[in-house]
Amino acid sequence: MFQRLLPDQIVNTVFDIDLNALRARGVRGIITDLDNTLVSVKTPVATPELKAWLEKVKHEDFQVVILSNNSETRVSRFAVPLGIPFIPAARKPLGGAFRRALGLLKLEAPEVVVVGDQLLTDMLGGRRMGLHTILVTPIAPGEEGLGTQINRRIEKIALSRLRKQGLWPQKEER
Repeated sequence: MFQRLLPDQIVNTVFDIDLNALRARGVRGIITDLDNTLVSVKTPVATPELKAWLEKVKHEDFQVVILSNNSETRVSRFAVPLGIPFIPAARKPLGGAFRRALGLLKLEAPEVVVVGDQLLTDMLGGRRMGLHTILVTPIAPGEEGLGTQINRRIEKIALSRLRKQGLWPQKEER
């Protein structure tokens, strides 16, 4: 059961994603979470470093869609100045918003990756849709809301079981 939470890749930050390797696999689109994936929950706009990375992503002909469970106000305030399409109140891991994101990208599942910081929302939702999943370390886990805090506790249980099955590194802490 918990194996559906396993990401295809684990990186520290979005800056560690190998865009050349994605391109070689035929990937042309990135569905990304916002909070604790691109910026901390309390950071309203993109940092200069993130803006530069997003420009690089666009320059290398990748399309990006932000898929967030957060409110339209929060997500639009971040995404609109960057010219990035977004889907707020996504209800991840349910598949509807992932299907909408694929529609916005006009791409098929093998051409798209999902990037996020949560196993129960981003990884599970992406895997259920047959998407390649990339887990990043949460930027500022101490700033998370109650729902995410509950998810993190469930993640710890899942990770414990995955470690016992030899499917997750023993020293990895989330």
